[in-house]
Amino acid sequence: MTGLNPLPAAKALDTYFLDLRCKILEVAAILDRVDRGEDAKMADADPRMRRVRESLEMLLDSRSGKAERIQQAFSLKYDPNWEKPLPR
Repeated sequence: MTGLNPLPAAKALDTYFLDLRCKILEVAAILDRVDRGEDAKMADADPRMRRVRESLEMLLDSRSGKAERIQQAFSLKYDPNWEKPLPR
């Protein structure tokens, strides 16, 4: 099995910069819409917004594995007692 060869950082930035910029602007626009909402204070208390804020902080830290950590922040914790779905 061969290992993955990641792109050099400069090449990754050249390749994905415009996509990254677009997605950051999209997130900012959504947060602006929430902030302008009539009940913006209520949204601040929503656990989903807590996860969003935590995820944004994860983006700023220098450790790798950001995608995995952010995915985990939005995922339910494993519960060994979950019922398995029955086949149809």
